[in-house]
Amino acid sequence: MALKFELCPGRMIGGSNPCFIIAEIGQNHQGDIEIAKKMIRMAKDCGADCAKFQKSELEHRFNKRALERPYTSKNSWGKTYGEHKRHLEFSHEQYRELQKFADEVGIFFTASGMDEMAVEFLHELNVPFFKVASADANNFPYLEKTAKHGRPMVVSSGMWSMETMRRVYQTVKEHNQNFCILQCTSAYPLEADDVNLRVISEYQKEFPDIPIGYSGHERGIYITVAAVGLGAKVVERHVTLDKSWKGSDHEASLVPEELAELVKAIRIVERALGNGVKRMLPCEKNLHDKLGKSVVAKKAIPKGTELSLDMLGVKVAEPQGVAPQDIFQLVGKKVTADLEEDESVTEDVVDGYSKKLTLPEQLNVRFEDKRHTQKENNISQTWKSYNSTAFPSVYFTLLRTR
Repeated sequence: MALKFELCPGRMIGGSNPCFIIAEIGQNHQGDIEIAKKMIRMAKDCGADCAKFQKSELEHRFNKRALERPYTSKNSWGKTYGEHKRHLEFSHEQYRELQKFADEVGIFFTASGMDEMAVEFLHELNVPFFKVASADANNFPYLEKTAKHGRPMVVSSGMWSMETMRRVYQTVKEHNQNFCILQCTSAYPLEADDVNLRVISEYQKEFPDIPIGYSGHERGIYITVAAVGLGAKVVERHVTLDKSWKGSDHEASLVPEELAELVKAIRIVERALGNGVKRMLPCEKNLHDKLGKSVVAKKAIPKGTELSLDMLGVKVAEPQGVAPQDIFQLVGKKVTADLEEDESVTEDVVDGYSKKLTLPEQLNVRFEDKRHTQKENNISQTWKSYNSTAFPSVYFTLLRTR
């Protein structure tokens, strides 16, 4: 089981760990190592966890004819596709320089290995994890060799069916337990209608023992934030310093202000997701004390009267009385004191009434050990979540919350 694992030294992903945010510099550096360094620092300053590039050994990624084909696009850095790609490709020594710079800045550094030889170089470079681009997700020999290196893997899934992704999962899982799959649509820029965030939930069902994430190519940050709300544990977004620069990725990339806002929004959403336990929270107590309703007497009720439902109403009352959800428990019980019309019906005036322990939001729980007493103020805790092994000899004194 690897529902959570260490993706980078000291940085766990999955489970309750914070979403891991990858700033995909890719080849948006224009082939300029100084721009690449500025982008690494920008990623760090904006709060991203990792700066990521794309590494190719061109003769192993492309065949000869692909490199020789004319390339006349507005984004071209050369007359042929090979010249274009060579302009954007950093050497091994430059990668070592960038890695050292990222280490000095204090941000994790890695790259997508765009072919098997690039993966071998990145393994030699000792990157913390391998990123598998969508274009290689169906390259099963590549996946197997990459997985056998034993480094954590992050696999994008653009262009491929669920059937193919099941094979991806099985291929990697056989050799490497520590990997995650990212929902991705391979279009630049990506329109909202083609994002298909619901695949995140489908991946969670199909692959329940690995973290699931999202790699986005859309404009703006909203969709990526929504992905985190759906449970994405890793997100990846392309970044740039200027969207008007030459290159097909810039339009789908985030400028520094957007990246910083994305990081901020993700961290807020993570806090807002909570733990899934529905209960009264401490921040709600003031409103409950002010406007929370109680059972009251609809009319004067003499001492010794057996209560019936038509005698009881529900109002905001002072003092607070029996909670409305317990009103039916009062029926058939006798009052031990005279009650005036509109008076609060409190626990102490109803014979045989005791609060059930199914409403933890109405209780404070005091833990008392026989050896010593541990008091926690304003703790709300369900019986289901209580770990009895934490206190070997505990009994509970349940106090009515006023």
